[in-house]
Amino acid sequence: MSVFTDETRERAREIIARYPADRSRSALLPLLHLVQAEEGYVSPAGVAFCAEVLGLNKAQVGAVATFYTMYKRKPTGDFLVSVCTNTMCNVLGGQEVYDTLAEHLGVGHDETTADGTITLEHAECLAACDYGPVMTVNYDFFDGVDASTAVGVVDELRAGGRPMPTRGARLCTLKEMAVQLAGFADERDGAVADGGPGEPTLRGLRLAQQHGVSVPGFDPNTPIRSKAEADKAAAEAKAKAEAAKPAPVEASAAPVKGGDGASATVPAETSPPAPRDAQKAESAGVAANTPAGDRKPAGDEAGAQERNLTEAKAGTDADGAGPADANETGAQK
Repeated sequence: MSVFTDETRERAREIIARYPADRSRSALLPLLHLVQAEEGYVSPAGVAFCAEVLGLNKAQVGAVATFYTMYKRKPTGDFLVSVCTNTMCNVLGGQEVYDTLAEHLGVGHDETTADGTITLEHAECLAACDYGPVMTVNYDFFDGVDASTAVGVVDELRAGGRPMPTRGARLCTLKEMAVQLAGFADERDGAVADGGPGEPTLRGLRLAQQHGVSVPGFDPNTPIRSKAEADKAAAEAKAKAEAAKPAPVEASAAPVKGGDGASATVPAETSPPAPRDAQKAESAGVAANTPAGDRKPAGDEAGAQERNLTEAKAGTDADGAGPADANETGAQK
């Protein structure tokens, strides 16, 4: 079992401290990225480490780690190359890009080259349809790729180079990227100095600025409330809503004249039955109504069918009636 470094343990404590004490479980996602940053994948030891520092059991941690595809369950290469093969990118040639890379690298989906440099995977969607076909290297985008440019990118990576993504910062290894996903700054020189958003991405922002569109009352500095504070606020809101409800109007019984001139009494409105009374009424209704069986309807009984067929055949043999007449005779019978 791997023993995580003191730096990793210190970072784990820092991650947990970002959340209210009664919501420490929320730190699980960045913690999984943290252990992946040290080992290159989420190993059984990484699962045990996360469970230990959060007071969870390993099954709870494993359930989360296996749900998200960004957490790798086996050793992964320095560069994770993901090719979108979903509808839009596929139509534009994404599958051809993936097939070419698979043949060129000699690996399939979720497999790593022998030198440990590249892990290839096809992705269902990389959320960049307007740039398709796209592929990412450690989640940084290469837009509008074709088979030739994709091969050029992986060859440069295997040769020790760092091709510049279309959008984003300089490429880093998967372990370095995992540190950032855990919530820590990239300390490399110029790590965030290069690259920039593409024009289609900025279009929505520019339209919002042009027309003065903004989210009402948005405050990025809104603090995260503790569970106790949230429960208290919910209780106060519920009490306020109950107090605002109008008081029920009770209708009194009043004598009225019936159709024969006799006096009749209109029953007063009553409150709905208590849950226990409702359950008793429901049970009584169920007991009084036999559940429907799964047998066929009476018209489909084998005996009735055979009888109709026999009579139809007898009628045909007797007077030479055709199939239509026989069917009519059977229907009348």
